Amino acid sequence: MLVEERRQRLLELVRARRFASLPELAEELHVSESTVRRDLEWLEEQGTARRIHGGVLYTGQSPHLAHFEARQPAQWAQKRAIARRAAELIQPGETILLDGGTTTYEVARLLVGRPLHVLTNSLPVANLFAPDPKSDLIFIGGNICPRSGVAQGPYADKMLSSLRVRKTILSVAAINEEGCFNNNLLLVATEQAMIRAADQVIVVADSSKFGHRSLGHVCPLEDVDILVVDSGLSESWRERLASAGVQVLIAPVSESPESAQSEGALG
Repeated sequence: MLVEERRQRLLELVRARRFASLPELAEELHVSESTVRRDLEWLEEQGTARRIHGGVLYTGQSPHLAHFEARQPAQWAQKRAIARRAAELIQPGETILLDGGTTTYEVARLLVGRPLHVLTNSLPVANLFAPDPKSDLIFIGGNICPRSGVAQGPYADKMLSSLRVRKTILSVAAINEEGCFNNNLLLVATEQAMIRAADQVIVVADSSKFGHRSLGHVCPLEDVDILVVDSGLSESWRERLASAGVQVLIAPVSESPESAQSEGALG
């Protein structure tokens, strides 16, 4: 592959994913990580990408969403593992509803290219599916949060009240014995409407979210049908969730020391 072709392909990958790690890009392009690192330096000079700890962010013609971009690299290996496990639950032709969390975004990345009916209130997620000819996309409108690019509030809630989906996939800020929490009250109400619209509710959350609470209570544990979490979840929490009737799916996290070291070198 010529240098120009490789850099264009690299830019397409970063644009589509908004955030990507060095090992992931090297694997996709079938080149060494040092080659990717040099190409990323070139993209940075062009102003289309920004290297951060753990990977690279797309900074081209897309809105700057401070909160989303700050949260996306956090617990990235766990999010990717959770996303792979959650994506296995989605069947071709299903109607799914995706919220605007960064873990949900990782799930969405893996679903692009599948024949699906996709509903979302997230601008980043909508941008993934908008050019995809195999999926039908419906954007849930409302008040757009400038930090996350998520539509929320009464207009979004009203639209959701008239819709029905097979599965809703949600990210949350915290989980404890009382249930799931988020820190934006408008978003909490919108996520509650998403839950009511679904036959099945799937929560995707890494193990660092457990044992905490946040500003707004989204739902009790009993409202969650499936919870996908990384292998860091304690045995006691697995038992609590099972007693609440939640099906727990554990996503093993496999990250080699070499990969972690290479990702850290980007910071």
